[in-house]
Amino acid sequence: MWKYSGQLRPDFAQTPKEGQESVWDYPRPPIVVACSATVEVKDKDRIVAKSTRACRVLETASPPTYYIPRQDVDESALVIAPGSSFCEWKGAASYWSLAWDPRGEPIAWSNEDPSAEFAQLRDHVSFYPGRIACYVDGERVRPQPGGFYGGWLTEEIVGPIKGEPGTGSW
Repeated sequence: MWKYSGQLRPDFAQTPKEGQESVWDYPRPPIVVACSATVEVKDKDRIVAKSTRACRVLETASPPTYYIPRQDVDESALVIAPGSSFCEWKGAASYWSLAWDPRGEPIAWSNEDPSAEFAQLRDHVSFYPGRIACYVDGERVRPQPGGFYGGWLTEEIVGPIKGEPGTGSW
C-alpha cells in the first residue's frame, strides 16, 4: 500500500477510504516501488506471467503500472512486436505480442535500457490489462481509460484517472 506523500490533492479528487489509494497522492515525476502482491497475467487458461516480485510505477493521476520480472514470465509466450515508443521518464520501450496470436497485437512492453532513475525496470515486462487478462491478488484488473495507457485499475485505486473523458489537458 502506497503511503500518502503529503502533496495537496486537488479539490476534484476523490478521498480514499481505508485500504484505498488516490492517484492524486502519487508523485510526479513517477517512482518505482516494490510490490509483494500476487500478480498474474493469463491468456484464457494459460498463465503467461505470475509473480510476487513485481514492481509498480506510481505517477500522479494514473493508476499503477505493474512490471513483472522476466524470470516470472513465460518467455515462450511472447514475441517481439513492431513499433516502439519513448517515455520522458523511463526511456525507449519495445512491444511484445502473444506468440500464437496471428494479429500480432502488442499486449506488453519492456524498457530494455531504462533511464538511470528507472533502472529497476530492466529485465521486467508490463502488460496492457485491456488486451490480456491481468490480476492482482485474484482481482481482475480493469484497464486505464484511453487506449494508449497501461495503468492497472483495482478496487483500491480512486481518481479521477487520466484517460477518462475531460482529462486530455492533464
